[in-house]
Amino acid sequence: MFEIMDIRQKPDMLEAAVQYFWKQWGTETSYHYYRDCMERSVDTNSDVPRFYVMLDGDRIIGGYALLRSDLNSRQDLFPWFACLHVVSEYRGKNLGGQLQKHAVNQVKVKGYDKLYLCTDLQGYYEKNDWNYIGKGYLLDDEETRIYELQI
Repeated sequence: MFEIMDIRQKPDMLEAAVQYFWKQWGTETSYHYYRDCMERSVDTNSDVPRFYVMLDGDRIIGGYALLRSDLNSRQDLFPWFACLHVVSEYRGKNLGGQLQKHAVNQVKVKGYDKLYLCTDLQGYYEKNDWNYIGKGYLLDDEETRIYELQI
């Protein structure tokens, strides 16, 4: 059985979590960005940002984040589901779906009625009841797709 937990619950895993998220989503020049964001998520009293990891024993095999803003041009939308990833050898077991359900439960507890994400991936999130609501733009003017999930 896999366990999903907020990294706040396991501070000894902070460095491993930073490495995990940064290696999946970061660049050579963004390590400090990820570290700072995750360290602040552990220290804040605010309900977001939050980073969650899925564990197989002590090994991180997946994760996601709930963020205040994942698409700077759409700061009118909040909160954001971001950084979903499952280690390749664990794929095909609906762990991504489990992480999404966990996020929905966390958002409900926090009192939100919608959740957003941006991605260039088509077809995956629609299977999990996300609705495409339009396009948005990243800082480099690259177009991305915006999805909304009613909670």
